[in-house]
Amino acid sequence: MLHTLHSLGYLMRTTRTRRFYPTGRLMELTRQIAENDPLTTLAQEAVEQLMAKTNESAFFGLLEPAAVKVVAMQPSRQPLRYIIDVGTRAALHASALGKGLLALLPDDEARAALENSTRRQITPHTIIDVDRLMTDIAKGRKRGWHEAREEGAEGVDGLAVTGSLAGLPVGISLAGPADRMRKHRDAYLEALREVRDGLLGER
Repeated sequence: MLHTLHSLGYLMRTTRTRRFYPTGRLMELTRQIAENDPLTTLAQEAVEQLMAKTNESAFFGLLEPAAVKVVAMQPSRQPLRYIIDVGTRAALHASALGKGLLALLPDDEARAALENSTRRQITPHTIIDVDRLMTDIAKGRKRGWHEAREEGAEGVDGLAVTGSLAGLPVGISLAGPADRMRKHRDAYLEALREVRDGLLGER
């Protein structure tokens, strides 16, 4: 397989070590695949709709073994806003997305994921105790939404709802200044549910 990729120009091989390395041609192919990935398209649509409804920064995340991968984001237009880059891996224990995605797992799997992750004390409000986190996740599962109150960044709150897309755990969230998020929480939760129900097919 490596020799086939090499002959097609997707890999190059050094003369001395004989090791294979990816070429720009492979990178371009990967970029084209990513741009035409239906999941990427759906994720971008979700965050654009969510930001339009709330004017808060919106995020779409996927569950990974030890983190949440942000695959799409749309920044708020407001001067004071919260932004993280696409590709960022957010902490499971300190983000609304992380808690929401863990809530889709059986309790033993969620607990194992937390125990195997690095639970860093990011702010004074970060919860690092696994039992407390499991209680928080259970509350969120029961009410149908999850939150992080200044747990991943000082002065920033997050709200999230999650669902399953073709068997894949996914979530959408909003994050912004804590006072603004708390003031408009009900309206933001309604917007989150509307976008999730429309794009992820959750009821």
